[in-house]
Amino acid sequence: MQKRTIKTSLGTCSVCVGDGAFSAFAEGEKGKRKPFVVTDKTVFSLYGKLLRVAFPTADFFLLPSIKNTEKNKSGKALFKILQRMSELGVKRDGVLYAVGGGTVGDVGALAAALYMRGIAYVQIPTTLLAQVDSALGGKSAINLGKIKNTVGSFYPPEAVIVDPLFLETLPPREIKCGLGEIVKYAVLSPEIYDKLDDGEEGSLSSLAFLTSVTEDCLFFKSDVVERDERDTGDRKCLNLGHTTAHALELSYRLSHGEGVMLGLLCETEFAVRKGWCKREDAEKIAELVHAAWSVAPQSKLRFSNEKKLKKALMNAAADKKNEGDGEVCLCAPRSVGKWALYKTDVETYVGTMSEILQGLIKKR
Repeated sequence: MQKRTIKTSLGTCSVCVGDGAFSAFAEGEKGKRKPFVVTDKTVFSLYGKLLRVAFPTADFFLLPSIKNTEKNKSGKALFKILQRMSELGVKRDGVLYAVGGGTVGDVGALAAALYMRGIAYVQIPTTLLAQVDSALGGKSAINLGKIKNTVGSFYPPEAVIVDPLFLETLPPREIKCGLGEIVKYAVLSPEIYDKLDDGEEGSLSSLAFLTSVTEDCLFFKSDVVERDERDTGDRKCLNLGHTTAHALELSYRLSHGEGVMLGLLCETEFAVRKGWCKREDAEKIAELVHAAWSVAPQSKLRFSNEKKLKKALMNAAADKKNEGDGEVCLCAPRSVGKWALYKTDVETYVGTMSEILQGLIKKR
């Protein structure tokens, strides 16, 4: 079990990663303060007994179990949580535990940030994606329409508890989803890239291997967050592939990890065409992304309806990373371990990305 402390002007966050992290944390919390647990019905059906034993005095709020969990990142869900906290009389010295995947973590964190102008909260991620990425960093958000993460805040948790015990029940689709973010870190970090590239055949579909990389991804991100807590400089690298991912996810019902993989492929190819990335470097990146995409299950990609595709890609015009009207800002790779921010006009982005995506389908 490894521990690290992240210190920023917004607060201090302790990160604990490894076997036994959850039980050790829960034991240390008993009797200290009144807990309020936000989770969803799927997680509670699997780990409800464990959570009740760990937090015997807790009140629980269960988000519905739905296939498209992004629908729980809504104002309706957020205000239901806040209303329940008020009904229970949660005080400013209470603590919210967000136990679940990225959606639970995002909406739970925003509820903690808003309730009584902010109460303490702890992230206890139960999916691979949340464990390697979204639980850490203090970003909270809900979606508006088909635009992801439009309403939110920077509000760091006091702790992030990452225990692989929660991953034992993950379906293959959720493992694949987390793999998308792991690949992103591999493109940003030569050390993580080499670890994935040197893995044995089938390692990218092995939960044991992927969880062994979790610590590398988390500690890479923790270093970035300490340097740039409010996403104004170095932290923008964590958006690699995400502009296109967010534009496509809600329209095509892709998992976030699948969206990130497609985003990495498309934005890398876009960078090559614009002269921002050399072809040989792009091929090295694409090789790893294609290997990750081949891991089962694979969503069927249907981008033949050009009108629908371009409408989806237009969502990028409303991306929160953009700085001016009529432009799209991309975080694109230059090579493994190197990235840069680039701006292009919306029309060029939509036209070129549509062509790239349709080309990807024809090759498969």
